[in-house]
Amino acid sequence: MPNAHVIGLGRSGIAASRLLKQEGWTVTVSDSKTSESLQQQQQVLNVEGITVKLGYSLTLGDADLPELIVVSPGVPWDIPVLIEARNRGIDTIGEMELAWRYLKSSPWVGITGTNGKTTTTALIAAIFQAAGFHAPACGNIGYAACELALAQPDKTRHGASLHEKLPQSKIDWVIAEISSYQIESSRELAPTIGVWTTFTPDHLNRHKTLENYYTIKADLLSRSHDQIFNGDDPYLRRLGTTHWSKAYWTSVKGRDATPRPWVYIENGWVMVESEPIVPVDSLRMVGNHNQQNLLMAVAAARLAGIEKQAIVEAITNFPGVPHRLEHIITWKGIDFINDSKATNYDAAQVGLAAVDSPVILIAGGEAKAGDDTQWLNIIQAKAAAVLLIGEAASAFAQRLQEVGYYRYEIVETLARAVPRAAELAQQDNARVVLLSPACASFDQYQSFEHRGDDFRQQCLQVLA
Repeated sequence: MPNAHVIGLGRSGIAASRLLKQEGWTVTVSDSKTSESLQQQQQVLNVEGITVKLGYSLTLGDADLPELIVVSPGVPWDIPVLIEARNRGIDTIGEMELAWRYLKSSPWVGITGTNGKTTTTALIAAIFQAAGFHAPACGNIGYAACELALAQPDKTRHGASLHEKLPQSKIDWVIAEISSYQIESSRELAPTIGVWTTFTPDHLNRHKTLENYYTIKADLLSRSHDQIFNGDDPYLRRLGTTHWSKAYWTSVKGRDATPRPWVYIENGWVMVESEPIVPVDSLRMVGNHNQQNLLMAVAAARLAGIEKQAIVEAITNFPGVPHRLEHIITWKGIDFINDSKATNYDAAQVGLAAVDSPVILIAGGEAKAGDDTQWLNIIQAKAAAVLLIGEAASAFAQRLQEVGYYRYEIVETLARAVPRAAELAQQDNARVVLLSPACASFDQYQSFEHRGDDFRQQCLQVLA
């Protein structure tokens, strides 16, 4: 049997290893970390005939070389062993590309961008499902892409960690949220519809330059049959029809925006060309950015031939996205809102702009490179106080001082932040307590979801 090596024992790595095992490969999974949860996964996979090596990093000796290496999204694409593997002609791909190889008979909608991906993906999936399609969301939302491949009728499913509610039927559309990490390890992935939501500096510690980050994103769109772009994004709008002459553009600014949009807002309605589709206020999510997400979702639906009725039904009933401006509780007239998915300055700026002021802001975590100027400006305009958590707390405190903002406290953890935020909100007549970290979560949590779940739990315990 051919040899495959999967790097990373996260959700995508587990799904990839099971898919390869099902397809007749001899599979080894490695992870450089060792933890109790990883050891539990090791035991489960060993029973399934998959070898798991913990505390191990792949090296390419001359004996027993893998014929295929599959990389989980969190593994940098330019580490020496992967460069060496590609130079030696070893088939080296990401988990998303592996899923594509088994699911490319179905059309894909691929959604990428710096911010807005998750909400747009969830909206598109909701519309396609309302139209009667079996169209699960995957990638950075919903299922790992290889889980969808495993659930196809000609595959035997393994293990309790796969979602038992995933129907084992032919997929009509794959709705995939695809990060830059997943694009750079997917050389053939070619969606039927590609969506680019926004573009601002992010992940530069991995991609090094803005130009390289753009090129990675653009690769996915250039391979897409149809392309949808946010015409209100300054960077994408500047490139406009020069780079993307056949693309479909959207704008919340009306039909006369530049480049001229195909889907736009006019008199409170989402319009496709001159046809009214759905009232904008049918979407129960705050912020202009969510109106733009709505436009891109409607554009994808119309390109797929979905009728107005299904779009209206899906948008009217759409509940929102966990961890993105998610309302947790109203306590003494104060709304506590979870925006844990705001893992960079631009996303946090958008979140803060979307809520009513004055705000008690909770921010911090594992800091990322980026321009914090606009974020700091909106803090000065809207925040009654800022509570700082995580590794970035001291650095954020210094930046706040530099712009003349002194109403901050370093509280270190969410367990301390939530009750203190409740006190300050009462004192300052703040209408909102907002967790919008502007940081990654890995200093204190496994993921932004884990951080958001902790915020929810703290709110419900302290304030209920």
